[in-house]
Amino acid sequence: MAERAVPQENTGINTGIQQSNGPYPEATAESLDLEDSHQQGACVYDLCPGPSSSCMTTKELQQHWGAVKHRLKPVKLLFEIPSARIIAQHLSKYVVYQIVLIRSGSYDSKRVSVERRYSDFVHLHQQLLEEFSEELEEVILPRKLLTGNFNPETIWERRLALRDYLAQLYAVRYVRHSRHFLDFFTEPEQRRAHGLLRAGQFGPAVALLETVLELQDKMGGWQSPVLLVPTLCALTVCQRDLEEPESAFTMGQRALPTVRRYGLKRYRGPLLEMMVDLGYQLGRPVAQLQEELVQVRDAERGLVSFRSLKELVVQEFT
Repeated sequence: MAERAVPQENTGINTGIQQSNGPYPEATAESLDLEDSHQQGACVYDLCPGPSSSCMTTKELQQHWGAVKHRLKPVKLLFEIPSARIIAQHLSKYVVYQIVLIRSGSYDSKRVSVERRYSDFVHLHQQLLEEFSEELEEVILPRKLLTGNFNPETIWERRLALRDYLAQLYAVRYVRHSRHFLDFFTEPEQRRAHGLLRAGQFGPAVALLETVLELQDKMGGWQSPVLLVPTLCALTVCQRDLEEPESAFTMGQRALPTVRRYGLKRYRGPLLEMMVDLGYQLGRPVAQLQEELVQVRDAERGLVSFRSLKELVVQEFT
Protein backbone atom coordinates (compact mmCIF):
# COMPACT_ATOMS: atom_id res chain seq x y z
CA MET A 1 0.00 0.00 0.00
CA ALA A 2 1.39 3.39 -0.97
CA GLU A 3 2.47 5.72 1.83
CA ARG A 4 -0.02 8.56 2.22
CA ALA A 5 1.08 12.12 2.78
CA VAL A 6 -0.59 13.80 5.72
CA PRO A 7 -2.99 16.44 4.39
CA GLN A 8 -1.67 19.98 4.80
CA GLU A 9 -3.84 22.99 5.56
CA ASN A 10 -3.01 26.64 5.13
CA THR A 11 -2.44 28.41 8.43
CA GLY A 12 -1.19 31.86 7.72
CA ILE A 13 1.41 31.39 10.49
CA ASN A 14 4.85 30.27 9.44
CA THR A 15 5.69 28.45 12.64
CA GLY A 16 5.62 24.76 11.75
CA ILE A 17 2.09 24.52 13.14
CA GLN A 18 -0.91 24.21 10.89
CA GLN A 19 -4.29 25.70 11.60
CA SER A 20 -7.49 24.00 10.62
CA ASN A 21 -10.71 25.69 9.65
CA GLY A 22 -11.87 25.15 13.21
CA PRO A 23 -11.00 27.26 16.24
CA TYR A 24 -7.70 25.70 17.13
CA PRO A 25 -4.42 25.08 15.34
CA GLU A 26 -3.40 21.64 14.23
CA ALA A 27 -0.05 20.05 14.96
CA THR A 28 2.26 18.87 12.23
CA ALA A 29 2.65 15.17 11.55
CA GLU A 30 6.20 15.34 12.85
CA SER A 31 5.10 16.55 16.26
CA LEU A 32 2.50 13.79 16.44
CA ASP A 33 4.81 10.99 15.38
CA LEU A 34 7.00 10.78 18.47
CA GLU A 35 4.98 7.86 19.78
CA ASP A 36 5.42 5.92 16.52
CA SER A 37 9.12 6.74 16.23
CA HIS A 38 9.81 5.62 19.78
CA GLN A 39 7.92 2.36 19.36
CA GLN A 40 9.73 1.60 16.10
CA GLY A 41 13.15 2.24 17.60
CA ALA A 42 13.77 5.34 15.50
CA CYS A 43 15.80 8.29 16.73
CA VAL A 44 13.98 11.58 17.22
CA TYR A 45 16.43 14.44 16.89
CA ASP A 46 14.22 17.54 16.75
CA LEU A 47 12.73 17.46 20.22
CA CYS A 48 12.59 21.22 20.60
CA PRO A 49 11.17 22.83 17.48
CA GLY A 50 10.48 26.53 17.54
CA PRO A 51 12.50 29.17 19.40
CA SER A 52 15.83 28.26 20.94
CA SER A 53 16.04 27.53 24.66
CA SER A 54 17.63 30.95 25.20
CA CYS A 55 14.25 32.51 24.32
CA MET A 56 12.41 30.54 27.00
CA THR A 57 12.03 31.32 30.69
CA THR A 58 13.23 28.85 33.33
CA LYS A 59 9.65 27.75 34.01
CA GLU A 60 8.95 27.25 30.30
CA LEU A 61 12.13 25.18 29.95
CA GLN A 62 11.09 23.00 32.87
CA GLN A 63 7.62 22.49 31.36
CA HIS A 64 9.10 21.78 27.94
CA TRP A 65 11.61 19.15 29.06
CA GLY A 66 9.01 17.58 31.32
CA ALA A 67 6.78 17.22 28.26
CA VAL A 68 9.67 15.77 26.24
CA LYS A 69 10.33 13.10 28.86
CA HIS A 70 6.63 12.32 28.99
CA ARG A 71 6.13 11.92 25.27
CA LEU A 72 9.12 9.61 24.85
CA LYS A 73 7.23 6.98 26.84
CA PRO A 74 5.37 4.39 24.73
CA VAL A 75 1.85 5.68 25.33
CA LYS A 76 -1.30 4.55 23.60
CA LEU A 77 -5.04 4.82 24.13
CA LEU A 78 -7.38 2.05 25.17
CA PHE A 79 -11.12 2.29 24.67
CA GLU A 80 -13.88 0.77 26.76
CA ILE A 81 -17.65 0.97 26.31
CA PRO A 82 -18.83 -0.24 29.72
CA SER A 83 -22.45 0.82 29.43
CA ALA A 84 -25.22 2.06 27.20
CA ARG A 85 -28.60 3.60 27.82
CA ILE A 86 -31.79 4.00 25.85
CA ILE A 87 -33.13 7.52 25.38
CA ALA A 88 -36.80 7.82 24.50
CA GLN A 89 -37.97 11.20 23.24
CA HIS A 90 -41.29 12.34 21.87
CA LEU A 91 -40.61 11.30 18.28
CA SER A 92 -37.49 9.20 18.56
CA LYS A 93 -35.81 6.47 20.54
CA TYR A 94 -32.13 5.62 20.38
CA VAL A 95 -29.17 4.14 22.26
CA VAL A 96 -26.19 6.14 23.50
CA TYR A 97 -22.93 4.39 24.34
CA GLN A 98 -20.56 5.51 27.08
CA ILE A 99 -16.97 5.58 25.76
CA VAL A 100 -14.16 5.61 28.31
CA LEU A 101 -10.64 6.58 27.24
CA ILE A 102 -7.69 5.13 29.15
CA ARG A 103 -4.08 6.11 28.49
CA SER A 104 -1.67 3.23 28.89
CA GLY A 105 2.09 3.44 29.43
CA SER A 106 1.65 5.57 32.54
CA TYR A 107 -0.64 5.61 35.56
CA ASP A 108 -3.95 7.08 34.43
CA SER A 109 -6.09 7.92 37.45
CA LYS A 110 -8.57 10.21 35.69
CA ARG A 111 -11.63 8.50 34.30
CA VAL A 112 -13.08 10.52 31.44
CA SER A 113 -15.91 9.49 29.18
CA VAL A 114 -18.28 10.74 26.50
CA GLU A 115 -21.56 9.43 25.11
CA ARG A 116 -22.14 8.87 21.41
CA ARG A 117 -24.96 7.44 19.29
CA TYR A 118 -24.48 4.87 16.57
CA SER A 119 -25.18 7.63 14.02
CA ASP A 120 -22.12 9.49 15.36
CA PHE A 121 -19.97 6.45 14.57
CA VAL A 122 -21.49 6.32 11.07
CA HIS A 123 -20.66 10.00 10.49
CA LEU A 124 -17.07 9.46 11.68
CA HIS A 125 -16.63 6.45 9.43
CA GLN A 126 -17.89 8.35 6.38
CA GLN A 127 -15.51 11.23 7.06
CA LEU A 128 -12.54 8.91 7.49
CA LEU A 129 -13.34 6.94 4.34
CA GLU A 130 -13.16 10.15 2.30
CA GLU A 131 -9.51 10.60 3.30
CA PHE A 132 -8.24 7.16 4.26
CA SER A 133 -10.16 4.65 2.13
CA GLU A 134 -7.05 2.53 1.45
CA GLU A 135 -5.95 2.46 5.08
CA LEU A 136 -9.46 1.46 6.20
CA GLU A 137 -9.96 -1.40 3.76
CA GLU A 138 -9.98 -3.93 6.62
CA VAL A 139 -11.71 -1.75 9.21
CA ILE A 140 -15.43 -2.39 9.19
CA LEU A 141 -18.02 -0.41 11.10
CA PRO A 142 -20.59 -2.70 12.79
CA ARG A 143 -23.56 -2.85 10.45
CA LYS A 144 -26.80 -1.02 11.05
CA LEU A 145 -29.65 -3.13 12.38
CA LEU A 146 -33.19 -2.72 11.16
CA THR A 147 -34.82 -4.49 14.11
CA GLY A 148 -33.91 -5.49 17.65
CA ASN A 149 -31.82 -2.37 18.36
CA PHE A 150 -33.11 -2.11 21.92
CA ASN A 151 -32.73 -5.77 22.82
CA PRO A 152 -30.28 -6.05 25.79
CA GLU A 153 -28.29 -8.79 24.08
CA THR A 154 -28.02 -6.72 20.88
CA ILE A 155 -26.85 -3.68 22.83
CA TRP A 156 -24.25 -5.79 24.64
CA GLU A 157 -22.91 -7.18 21.36
CA ARG A 158 -22.81 -3.74 19.80
CA ARG A 159 -20.89 -2.31 22.75
CA LEU A 160 -18.14 -4.86 22.17
CA ALA A 161 -18.18 -4.34 18.40
CA LEU A 162 -17.91 -0.55 18.66
CA ARG A 163 -15.11 -0.87 21.21
CA ASP A 164 -13.17 -3.07 18.80
CA TYR A 165 -13.93 -0.66 15.96
CA LEU A 166 -12.36 2.26 17.85
CA ALA A 167 -9.32 0.14 18.66
CA GLN A 168 -8.92 -0.72 14.97
CA LEU A 169 -9.16 2.94 13.98
CA TYR A 170 -6.58 3.92 16.57
CA ALA A 171 -4.22 1.26 15.23
CA VAL A 172 -4.10 3.14 11.89
CA ARG A 173 -1.47 5.84 12.26
CA TYR A 174 -2.98 8.46 9.97
CA VAL A 175 -6.45 7.95 11.40
CA ARG A 176 -5.48 8.42 15.03
CA HIS A 177 -3.64 11.62 14.08
CA SER A 178 -6.52 12.95 12.00
CA ARG A 179 -8.70 15.84 13.03
CA HIS A 180 -11.85 13.78 12.42
CA PHE A 181 -10.85 11.24 15.05
CA LEU A 182 -10.12 13.93 17.65
CA ASP A 183 -13.32 15.82 16.86
CA PHE A 184 -15.40 12.68 17.31
CA PHE A 185 -14.46 12.69 21.00
CA THR A 186 -14.37 16.43 21.70
CA GLU A 187 -16.35 18.58 19.28
CA PRO A 188 -19.90 17.98 20.63
CA GLU A 189 -18.77 18.92 24.13
CA GLN A 190 -16.83 21.90 22.77
CA ARG A 191 -19.91 23.20 20.98
CA ARG A 192 -22.14 22.76 24.02
CA ALA A 193 -19.57 24.43 26.27
CA HIS A 194 -19.23 27.47 24.00
CA GLY A 195 -23.00 27.72 23.69
CA LEU A 196 -23.21 27.83 27.48
CA LEU A 197 -20.39 30.37 27.60
CA ARG A 198 -22.20 32.67 25.15
CA ALA A 199 -25.34 32.32 27.29
CA GLY A 200 -23.43 33.38 30.40
CA GLN A 201 -23.72 29.92 32.03
CA PHE A 202 -20.06 29.76 32.98
CA GLY A 203 -20.28 27.03 35.65
CA PRO A 204 -21.74 24.33 33.35
CA ALA A 205 -19.38 25.52 30.60
CA VAL A 206 -16.36 24.97 32.87
CA ALA A 207 -17.49 21.41 33.66
CA LEU A 208 -17.69 20.54 29.95
CA LEU A 209 -14.44 22.32 29.09
CA GLU A 210 -12.60 20.43 31.82
CA THR A 211 -13.83 17.17 30.28
CA VAL A 212 -12.67 18.35 26.85
CA LEU A 213 -9.26 19.32 28.23
CA GLU A 214 -8.79 15.90 29.78
CA LEU A 215 -9.83 14.20 26.53
CA GLN A 216 -7.46 16.33 24.48
CA ASP A 217 -4.64 15.62 26.89
CA LYS A 218 -5.24 11.88 26.63
CA MET A 219 -5.45 12.03 22.85
CA GLY A 220 -2.22 13.88 22.22
CA GLY A 221 -2.13 17.16 24.08
CA TRP A 222 1.04 16.01 25.84
CA GLN A 223 2.61 15.61 22.37
CA SER A 224 1.06 18.66 20.71
CA PRO A 225 0.15 21.29 23.29
CA VAL A 226 -1.27 23.62 20.63
CA LEU A 227 -4.39 21.44 20.71
CA LEU A 228 -5.05 22.60 24.28
CA VAL A 229 -4.71 26.36 23.81
CA PRO A 230 -8.32 27.21 22.76
CA THR A 231 -9.73 25.10 25.60
CA LEU A 232 -7.37 26.66 28.13
CA CYS A 233 -8.29 30.14 26.90
CA ALA A 234 -12.01 29.37 27.18
CA LEU A 235 -11.46 28.10 30.73
CA THR A 236 -9.53 31.27 31.55
CA VAL A 237 -12.46 33.41 30.40
CA CYS A 238 -15.09 31.34 32.24
CA GLN A 239 -13.19 31.22 35.51
CA ARG A 240 -12.48 34.95 35.36
CA ASP A 241 -16.21 35.65 34.93
CA LEU A 242 -16.98 33.23 37.77
CA GLU A 243 -14.74 35.44 39.93
CA GLU A 244 -12.16 32.67 40.34
CA PRO A 245 -9.06 34.69 39.40
CA GLU A 246 -6.58 32.18 40.80
CA SER A 247 -7.96 29.35 38.66
CA ALA A 248 -8.19 31.66 35.65
CA PHE A 249 -4.58 32.80 36.09
CA THR A 250 -3.44 29.15 36.35
CA MET A 251 -5.17 28.26 33.07
CA GLY A 252 -3.62 31.30 31.39
CA GLN A 253 -0.18 30.39 32.71
CA ARG A 254 -0.56 26.94 31.21
CA ALA A 255 -1.54 28.31 27.80
CA LEU A 256 0.92 31.20 27.48
CA PRO A 257 4.21 29.25 26.99
CA THR A 258 2.68 27.32 24.08
CA VAL A 259 1.24 30.50 22.57
CA ARG A 260 4.69 32.09 22.72
CA ARG A 261 6.62 29.09 21.52
CA TYR A 262 4.49 28.35 18.47
CA GLY A 263 3.75 31.95 17.52
CA LEU A 264 -0.03 31.71 17.92
CA LYS A 265 -0.54 35.40 17.22
CA ARG A 266 -4.33 35.48 17.44
CA TYR A 267 -4.14 34.39 21.09
CA ARG A 268 -0.98 36.12 22.32
CA GLY A 269 -2.17 39.71 22.72
CA PRO A 270 -5.62 38.89 24.16
CA LEU A 271 -4.16 36.29 26.54
CA LEU A 272 -1.42 38.63 27.76
CA GLU A 273 -3.99 41.36 28.36
CA MET A 274 -6.11 38.96 30.42
CA MET A 275 -3.06 37.77 32.37
CA VAL A 276 -2.04 41.35 33.22
CA ASP A 277 -5.56 42.13 34.52
CA LEU A 278 -5.67 38.94 36.57
CA GLY A 279 -2.15 39.54 37.86
CA TYR A 280 -3.11 42.98 39.16
CA GLN A 281 -6.19 41.50 40.81
CA LEU A 282 -4.11 38.80 42.53
CA GLY A 283 -1.21 41.08 43.44
CA ARG A 284 1.21 39.20 41.20
CA PRO A 285 4.23 40.84 39.51
CA VAL A 286 3.11 41.79 36.01
CA ALA A 287 5.86 44.12 34.76
CA GLN A 288 7.31 41.48 32.41
CA LEU A 289 3.86 40.60 31.08
CA GLN A 290 3.07 44.27 30.54
CA GLU A 291 6.29 44.80 28.63
CA GLU A 292 5.58 41.82 26.43
CA LEU A 293 2.01 43.04 25.82
CA VAL A 294 3.26 46.47 24.74
CA GLN A 295 5.69 44.83 22.29
CA VAL A 296 2.96 42.62 20.86
CA ARG A 297 0.49 45.49 20.48
CA ASP A 298 3.13 47.70 18.84
CA ALA A 299 3.91 44.94 16.34
CA GLU A 300 0.19 44.41 15.60
CA ARG A 301 -0.75 48.09 15.32
CA GLY A 302 -2.41 48.80 11.99
CA LEU A 303 -2.35 45.13 11.00
CA VAL A 304 -5.15 43.62 13.06
CA SER A 305 -8.01 44.91 15.18
CA PHE A 306 -7.52 44.39 18.90
CA ARG A 307 -9.93 41.93 20.51
CA SER A 308 -10.27 40.78 24.08
CA LEU A 309 -9.78 37.11 24.91
CA LYS A 310 -13.49 36.78 25.64
CA GLU A 311 -14.39 38.26 22.25
CA LEU A 312 -12.05 35.76 20.62
CA VAL A 313 -13.43 32.80 22.57
CA VAL A 314 -17.15 33.54 22.06
CA GLN A 315 -16.69 33.53 18.29
CA GLU A 316 -15.41 29.95 18.28
CA PHE A 317 -17.72 27.04 17.48
CA THR A 318 -20.44 29.32 16.12
